[in-house]
Amino acid sequence: MPIEILMPALSPTMTEGNLATWLKKEGDTVEAGDVLAEIETDKATMEVEAVDEGVLGKIMIPAGSENVPVNQVIALLLEEDEDASALEGYTPAEGPASETPAAEKPAADEGASDAPEPTPEVTAPVQGASKDVRVKASPLAKRIAADKGLDLGTISGSGPYGRIIKRDVEHAQPGQAVVSASGSALPTMPAAYGDSPYEDRPLSTMRKVIAKRLTESKQTVPHFYLSVDVELDTLLAVRKQLNDGLENEKITVNDFMMAACAKALVDVPEANASWMGDAIRYYQNADVAVAVAIPDGLITPIVKAANLKSLRQISAEVKTLVQKAFDGKLSPEEFQGGSFSVSNLGMYGISQFNAIVNPPQACILAVGAGQQKAIVKDGAVTTATVMTCTLSVDHRVVDGKVGAELLQALKKYLENPLLMMA
Repeated sequence: MPIEILMPALSPTMTEGNLATWLKKEGDTVEAGDVLAEIETDKATMEVEAVDEGVLGKIMIPAGSENVPVNQVIALLLEEDEDASALEGYTPAEGPASETPAAEKPAADEGASDAPEPTPEVTAPVQGASKDVRVKASPLAKRIAADKGLDLGTISGSGPYGRIIKRDVEHAQPGQAVVSASGSALPTMPAAYGDSPYEDRPLSTMRKVIAKRLTESKQTVPHFYLSVDVELDTLLAVRKQLNDGLENEKITVNDFMMAACAKALVDVPEANASWMGDAIRYYQNADVAVAVAIPDGLITPIVKAANLKSLRQISAEVKTLVQKAFDGKLSPEEFQGGSFSVSNLGMYGISQFNAIVNPPQACILAVGAGQQKAIVKDGAVTTATVMTCTLSVDHRVVDGKVGAELLQALKKYLENPLLMMA
């Protein structure tokens, strides 16, 4: 009997995912540990490895399929003594993958994915552009486009790798802006007076999750905000000395910030906590997450136990996590959880802002740009590089006094950076 390969649950909360790419084709020999496919979740793209050996007999869910439920059969693996005849008359075994009756599944006009069609992916030439430019489109998207008189070359695909899928052509209108191979809009006929051309871009899975979580946070978490000004001149001098002595690595101000937050959370453990509904969970280590803007949205990879790591270790780990975030290669344990978050917009010249708490974490620190300001020191006016840090706090977990103590500890480490190395 063929071995069923199921859609894996790549995180505790995952209920469905997109099957982006098959790395094996039907008829290929498979060894345990071979990478079979790439699965897209709301946060990352991850590889699916084979746990058995055999021959990939049949691919049940084609590449590019969206919203594939966890535990659905995506392929069949033939064992050593089986041939293709074992696939004849195959029906999925009883279980999660086959419990939903066909009558209860979404109809095609209710937003269901066009991906289950086994027809191979087709490409269509872009009309009005270079003859060599082609766009990827699913068979169903191609048929709908033909019925509506749409030029596929005028439609931007929201499927994996820019593939045009059903929902893209459903919302498209004839005459909308043509998208070139480089992604820029090409000129179209002028709109009628008073009407502005527009484009509706379907929400990515990540953007849907971001919208849901942040809306829930602002609606259910009682936020309050505390700000403190930090003088950075000593830190910048220490940073320069370190970087002058390092050959193949550079320490950033944000690396100092991550280290300082970890130290401060150990000094003020009441802030190193999460709201659990019926309890407050206090952590022994500071798992500090850093907000990273990627093309599809925002993700917060975590430096685990940052309080136990040196500044150079934190710096190297942050660089690795950021690169993996951009490549879509973060594993769930690298971005799920954390006890505290840092969001830094200082590199964009933002002087101050308020971040939204990332539940169940109790605090997030918004970091602004270091700016030259006039200050009074020892009765005399002088200048200093000053940075404003704003702490957003869940008042269910942390009160004003604890939040203020955390910022005092943070200021102490940032203004005396050698303390972080002691």
